[in-house]
Amino acid sequence: MSTIINVAVAGAIGRMGQEVVKMVLADPELKLVAAIDRASEGADIGRIVGKEECGVAVSGDLEQALLSGQADVLVDFTTPHSVVANAKIAIRNKVRPVIGTTGFTPETIEELDKLCLSYGIGGIIAPNFSIGAILMMKFAAQAAKYMPHVEIIEYHGDQKLDAPSGTSIKTAELIAQNRQELRQGNPKEEETIEGSRGGYYNGFRIHSVRLPGVFAQQEVIFGGDGQTLKIRHDSYERSGYMPGVNLAVKKVQGVSGIVYGFEHFID
Repeated sequence: MSTIINVAVAGAIGRMGQEVVKMVLADPELKLVAAIDRASEGADIGRIVGKEECGVAVSGDLEQALLSGQADVLVDFTTPHSVVANAKIAIRNKVRPVIGTTGFTPETIEELDKLCLSYGIGGIIAPNFSIGAILMMKFAAQAAKYMPHVEIIEYHGDQKLDAPSGTSIKTAELIAQNRQELRQGNPKEEETIEGSRGGYYNGFRIHSVRLPGVFAQQEVIFGGDGQTLKIRHDSYERSGYMPGVNLAVKKVQGVSGIVYGFEHFID
């Protein structure tokens, strides 16, 4: 493989897909070789994202686009309904998947991991590619060693399909690694409205807020005797994820199997 990484983008017409296309076009170490989407087939993707024509036409056939473009990496921010099938097609053509779609089950991650290993390649599935969000997760995991009483509140727009978010679940998993299960609150506590205490995970709660006008925020709140600690991250626009996606595209070249979580690429 050459020093230039050939990148294909699934869901290229979508809002995240267009940001990925612009990021790839702006980096001389990356080359956009395929833009896959069922909308705007045949149109030059450069024009669609507001740039000059780049010579890459939108294609509705994922496998053909990967093969004709000789892609090294497939970046996929599509939907839970299509991302698994996309990943399997990519892996079987020895194209490394970089996946930002959430909603994966542990069983599906294990299946894709085995498939990657069988083809001698690697990939990454990350609930969040924001470097700031990953730092939030790492700081929260560290704090849990000393302040085990914790709750997570995550905020997203009202069109988000999954709850709780993949970011909050990943944060909870990292916290649980540094904290023995501790059932919080009054043992006689009773919900007078079902669900008002949030989702239960390893003894603590995750609360999902879904409102129009919200993009993506998360707050991890730790409580102790006479004090609280709040660790919060706010995302305001999709471009904030692109430095992380860029780093993932480059670092995934050196891994085998599926890496779950962008934090593994951050020292």
